[in-house]
Amino acid sequence: MATFLAHECLRAAPWKNGGGSTMEIAVFPPEAGLMAFDWRISLATITADGPFSSFPGIDRSLMLVEGDSVQLTLDGARKVLLNAAQPMLWFPGEALVHAQVKGATTDFNVMTRRDRCRHQLEKITAPGRLVRRSATTLLFVVGDGAVLARGGGRQFALARHDALLLDADDAPDWRLDALQRTAVLRVDLFI
Repeated sequence: MATFLAHECLRAAPWKNGGGSTMEIAVFPPEAGLMAFDWRISLATITADGPFSSFPGIDRSLMLVEGDSVQLTLDGARKVLLNAAQPMLWFPGEALVHAQVKGATTDFNVMTRRDRCRHQLEKITAPGRLVRRSATTLLFVVGDGAVLARGGGRQFALARHDALLLDADDAPDWRLDALQRTAVLRVDLFI
């Protein structure tokens, strides 16, 4: 059954290192902690330079959704600049990651436990058609316009940073309507 996840209902939890905070959007199993989830999707705000937490056995995708840029150094050697031209990065959770920011950034984060499931993250545009390709799909509005998601006789109005979680019981085909072209992140979770 589709679940609407309003941004206004998400609560920020500060990082232990003081360099930012995270708002959990969705997790499976429900209410699983950081050591027990199969998958976890969150929105993180980075406000200061510092290390990321290590998540051995986890595959991660990170997409910049607000702010100019964040530079990530992986394992002390590989440097990646996330910005409007190159907003996304996939990396293993056990990598040593250090972030450098010039101003606060907000990043969309997907984590999957690699021995239990995998994920695919992509940016799509509304209006458009969404054909499901996994039992669990999360839609997250990153653009400024409102999106009306319609499928299986149901509809949901999503504003900026709202999410819609679709499970195996939901329709395989959805329509995403919008008055203006609006960016939406699509996460497919394969268990």
